[in-house]
Amino acid sequence: MADDPLVIFTPSGRRGRVPVGTPVLEAARRLGVDLDSVCGGRGICSKCQVEPGHGAFPKHGVTVACDALSPFNAVEERYDRIRGLKPGRRLGCQARIQSDLVIDVPPESQLHRQVIRKSAAERVMAMDPAVRPFYVEVAEPDLDDPTGDFQRLSAALASAWGIEGLRADLPVLARIQQVLRKAGWKVTAVVRDDGQRAPLLVDLWPGLSESPLCGVAVDLGSTTIAGHLVALDDGRVLASSGLMNPQIRFGEDLMSRVSYAMMNAGGAAEMTRAVREGLGHLIGTLAAEAGIEAARIVDAVIVCNPVMHHLMLGIDPVELGQAPFAPATSDALTVAAAELGLGIAPAARAYVLPIIAGHVGADAAAVVLSEQPQKSRNPVLIVDVGTNAEIVLGDCRRVLACSSPTGPAFEGAQISSGQRAAPGAIERVRIDPVTKEPRFRVIGVEPWSDQPGFAEAVRGVGITGICGSGIIEAVAEMRMAGIVDPGGLIGSAEQVGTSRCIAQGRTHSYLLHDGS
Repeated sequence: MADDPLVIFTPSGRRGRVPVGTPVLEAARRLGVDLDSVCGGRGICSKCQVEPGHGAFPKHGVTVACDALSPFNAVEERYDRIRGLKPGRRLGCQARIQSDLVIDVPPESQLHRQVIRKSAAERVMAMDPAVRPFYVEVAEPDLDDPTGDFQRLSAALASAWGIEGLRADLPVLARIQQVLRKAGWKVTAVVRDDGQRAPLLVDLWPGLSESPLCGVAVDLGSTTIAGHLVALDDGRVLASSGLMNPQIRFGEDLMSRVSYAMMNAGGAAEMTRAVREGLGHLIGTLAAEAGIEAARIVDAVIVCNPVMHHLMLGIDPVELGQAPFAPATSDALTVAAAELGLGIAPAARAYVLPIIAGHVGADAAAVVLSEQPQKSRNPVLIVDVGTNAEIVLGDCRRVLACSSPTGPAFEGAQISSGQRAAPGAIERVRIDPVTKEPRFRVIGVEPWSDQPGFAEAVRGVGITGICGSGIIEAVAEMRMAGIVDPGGLIGSAEQVGTSRCIAQGRTHSYLLHDGS
């Protein structure tokens, strides 16, 4: 019925109308949304937790009322009382849809979680970290020398290592006396000296600590967040991980999130809380993978596009949504990691690279810093395809950068068989230039489609669609095989020489896989 509520699931983007009173879990199953459940909808397993949105979602053309879901019932109240639900979460098997709804399926509730491949390539480099460890032996206090413990620690560092003008935040000052006395006045001081401000005491560890200091590098993207835990002594990557940006439930692309901030009071602050929680969760995962305490991470570097930059820092992004797209600041920033909720050493700092322009961010600046096109005699082209794509072109004479929204094209929106990267999605494509026959690889399946064992292996996950990497490879292969002309048009079966080219009105399509 036309009057039935419209329900939109993120991050999948699947939508449809369901009758009033339909449980969220049932709606998810009807629409093919990946929402887990193992208890048969009895509210026991908690696998079907979801997070409803509230307010205006202009991209989706809906406004979600506070009562778009039924109130907590006795099953949810009991579960929350005994095991606890995160704030804002509901059980999909119990919550019933009353009106138009945008609802997020968090990663832990997805039966087939989206694949997030964010590996790091190690390269030889000269390490010069801003944070270093210094072993010192501190003079004990006595009645003839009433100076404070911090002052004696500062004097010891100045005498042994030439570190002058040491300063410390309150969380570290509160621990100094206890650490010094338990360690017998022999400690390792972790000091940050970036050459911009006076040296900062980041942490104080008992005795001689020979464990390498660790830092974390984070790429905060619109759709995914990638993190790498790095040893600061030699640059080794100790752990890598990624997760979906929890802001997706407010809008898949940047302008949708800016619109959400404009049209919903407190919307920007809500998105800031969500992304900071995501950052904290990611860093906790990295620390667990490396087998260290998150508090032993003493430095952080974060890159992001301008909208993510503002939302992470708690700056209203509205001005980035309208000409002339001016950011609040384009300078590099060093902020207290605790303010961002990173969960690392309490006095650690996070360095945020500078923004290049209104929609060319610190992520592009990081690529330029890493690849250094300005030092090349030959033109260098760098393309970062994401929800917001950046292109850098330059050589030793000049470097140019620009950006463009590309997420909808590569994340399944408005593409008949498009989907995010999850098991069952076509991710690799090859097309024979002579026969025009394709072969492809599916996420979660090892063999290619033309290799023995593919049919058996794919039976478990199915072939559910094509993700961004598959689309990019398919278009490139079609061009090289002569299926697509220089103007981007797909030729007819007669022009190309394959029945896989099918007429669709005035245009043609190429059949990669027949799912019937």
